[in-house]
Amino acid sequence: MGARKRLVAEQRKEANKSIAFAKLNKSPIAPRKMRLVADLIRGVEVNKALNILQHNAKDASTSLAKLLRSAIANWEQKNEGKNIEEETLFVKSIEVSGGAMLKRIQPAPQGRAHRIRKRSNHVTIVVDGKNAE
Repeated sequence: MGARKRLVAEQRKEANKSIAFAKLNKSPIAPRKMRLVADLIRGVEVNKALNILQHNAKDASTSLAKLLRSAIANWEQKNEGKNIEEETLFVKSIEVSGGAMLKRIQPAPQGRAHRIRKRSNHVTIVVDGKNAE
């Protein structure tokens, strides 16, 4: 690894120590479907976001709710001195990126075959708090 690359990696690690985040890798839901639900909770206060996810009919909302609870627990772990009731936690950012793709074959008429791509995704949620003053 080059010197510049190492310095940038160390800076990124230091920045990640101060924020609370949670990652979900290889979720078997298509990224396009996951982004529909992720857009609903971006920038929203966490209790309201959990309420939105609980009452959403889409399948992606259950995995996002579990991931959001994990991010909240990570925030509590990092900020032991701060009280969660005094802080207003909100979803600072949520990023959905494409994951690996399972490629399958669907039989088609006249001896042909069609390719089926079963998409997966990776989700990262960053939770931050602001004082309720």
